[in-house]
Amino acid sequence: MSRAESVREPEGAAGPEPRGVPGEPDRPGTRTVRALGAFGLFRSELLTTFRRWRTLALLGVLAAVPVLVGIAVKIETGDGSAAGGGGGGGAGPAFISQITNNGLFLVFTALAATLPFFLPMAIGVVAGDSLAGEANAGTLRYLLVAPAGRTRLLLTKYATVIAFCLAATLVVALSALAVGALLFPLGDLTTISGTRIGFAEGLGRALLIALVVAASLIGVAALGLFVSTLTSSGIAAMATTVGLLITVQILDQIPQLDALHPYFFSHYWLSFADLMREPVYWDDLTKNLGLQALYALVFGSAAWARFTTKDITA
Repeated sequence: MSRAESVREPEGAAGPEPRGVPGEPDRPGTRTVRALGAFGLFRSELLTTFRRWRTLALLGVLAAVPVLVGIAVKIETGDGSAAGGGGGGGAGPAFISQITNNGLFLVFTALAATLPFFLPMAIGVVAGDSLAGEANAGTLRYLLVAPAGRTRLLLTKYATVIAFCLAATLVVALSALAVGALLFPLGDLTTISGTRIGFAEGLGRALLIALVVAASLIGVAALGLFVSTLTSSGIAAMATTVGLLITVQILDQIPQLDALHPYFFSHYWLSFADLMREPVYWDDLTKNLGLQALYALVFGSAAWARFTTKDITA
């Protein structure tokens, strides 16, 4: 089915929205029709996004990172030495030294390795191209022909990017779990606090960590969507979004800007390590999720204000 046909599905299924007499409630079935139209548009966007070769390439790169990390650790510890020199004292979570004891730690290590750059870069590419790419291809006006309207189209685009956030994070986690199971033993694991938990509970925490990492990217998704409303060039939107990501993370490492660090969307990204403590430390986790929600609200509102007043010429 062609792109033009897919974007017309909601229109064909829903037809013109019955308005009725002003002041009277909608006729029975109107809300159902609208919901079906919104679902059809969302399904079309999901299929379009995940069928693109660029999207598949991004997911392939993300899946390859845990493979490379696992092989590197296996080679380094082939003589019986500890991974990472046995220190684990870097700025990030001290997971890598535990991989040889339990392959489940490769999930945590892979997420910590991809979160600062690879994951947000992939999200920035998809979000930045979401609207600008449509305008550049000349299909944005056709999308707006459907009775969904600009607000619903914008929400659908954002929901699609959020779905990609979740898919990308799960790809990293599942790839790391498979490689960890192949190269290293599995079983009960020791938390950062030194307590022992069962393998099933460890899997549950790995899933929770993956969900937290995905939620940590909703601010980036909103930022990319906003940038995408500012230009009709998909490449420019993607480059700008990725450039902003790199700039913010550089600023987050400058000691002289310490007072501003808690307000950068990347500052609390690695707080997911606190889920591997016993008991769990919630302070930085809640700060991270609250900050992401704030970024999503601010840039989502800015994207809505821009998109709903923008002249669509392509």
